[in-house]
Amino acid sequence: MKPCTRRPKAILVPYPAQGHVTPMLKLALILHSQSFDPVLVTPEFIHRSISPMDDQTMVEVITYVPIPDNSGAGDGAPRDFFLVEKAMEDGMAVHLERHVRELDVALMVVDLLASFAIGVGNRCGVPTVGFWPAMLTTYKLVAAILELVQAGYISDSGIPQKESEIHQNPSLTTQDLPWLIGPVNAQNARFKFWTRTLHRSASLRWLLVNSFPEEEDETPIQCSRDCPTIIPIGPLTSPSPLTKNPSFWEEDATCLTWLKNQERNSVIYVSFGSWVSPIGRDKVASLALSLESTRRHFLWVLGPSWHDGLPNGFLERVRSWGRVVPWASQVEVLRDGVVGCFVTHCGWNSTVEAVQFGRRMLCWPVAGDRFVNCKYIVEVWRVRVRLGGFGEREVEDGVRLVVEDGKMGVRLAELKERMMTAKASSRAVANMAGFVKDLKRMTEDDSL
Repeated sequence: MKPCTRRPKAILVPYPAQGHVTPMLKLALILHSQSFDPVLVTPEFIHRSISPMDDQTMVEVITYVPIPDNSGAGDGAPRDFFLVEKAMEDGMAVHLERHVRELDVALMVVDLLASFAIGVGNRCGVPTVGFWPAMLTTYKLVAAILELVQAGYISDSGIPQKESEIHQNPSLTTQDLPWLIGPVNAQNARFKFWTRTLHRSASLRWLLVNSFPEEEDETPIQCSRDCPTIIPIGPLTSPSPLTKNPSFWEEDATCLTWLKNQERNSVIYVSFGSWVSPIGRDKVASLALSLESTRRHFLWVLGPSWHDGLPNGFLERVRSWGRVVPWASQVEVLRDGVVGCFVTHCGWNSTVEAVQFGRRMLCWPVAGDRFVNCKYIVEVWRVRVRLGGFGEREVEDGVRLVVEDGKMGVRLAELKERMMTAKASSRAVANMAGFVKDLKRMTEDDSL
């Protein structure tokens, strides 16, 4: 009998939000294919919410470890950005460090938004690599903060000094910077979060990016000398139809049955993601009336806390052709050929999934990196239309443009080929293999 070969452990630390945990789990499967034993470390409120027993493939290859977050969260519901930041900074590092030392870890993969964990890796002497779960362009905008301040585009607290173009094709301006969310005091606090993240990530040698390698060729924004080596390894998609994305919330499975009874390309699917407040109650009411006026079949993912924004009697009036559910398996919805239009907040995971399944998109960016994503996909790749508002005419015209534009379908297929076919993914696979080889070489050199 051959002796059992011990596989090195890799701890993965995602930022505690659905859109970050999902790609980190997909990265864990890739690391397993590279002979690592992946260990996913999450706060208790997430650990309780994701149900790995629903997916035996995930259970067999990934170990799930909880750490206290002292936040009082009970059900994994999205929380305020600053409460999450406080939970990470005030005590999670101590618990993470204990696990790192107990598990004899060979590698740490840290979501840059969970940068507190970088210091843990450094103190424990564990090789640590950063992970960026979104488009490379957004990272480069954040990494260019010092240059933006020196050039006078933004103040030293991150506030735009003028609405200036900082990138062409797409036309990114100072108003698209990802920390410009909420009132000025919130923008200042988010900017401090990013400057602290950049300071910590300066110690990283590598940064794995969940974007396809060709995007690097389309992103002329230059990083400073302190940036880690960028390694595009994406986009990280569902590895097989048998592997579902773990969800923080209970999914309404009945909507999938409802979809099966609709005609091909006939359904408008509406979802504004899981993290930020969707669109505000006034816009919820406006969108509801517009969807009702189209008389088109629709499936709308809308959390219960936002149902009071729906007009009186709306759910009863649209019962025969529309469904409103608190949460759904987005991969399963987009995989179904009845979806003809996806009204989306432009989150990167949603964008990748829409391209993966060839779904045309009508976009309404909500916050953060969504504006950058939207501009790339509208102006550069031209595979979606941006909504001008939620009025009846705007929604109807937007849906019609998306559904009837034959050339958009051709461009969407071309983008999918660039991002996801075997030929396209070979560069990402080679990049990941090169990173692992470089990591092993560095580890061997340090042991001499």
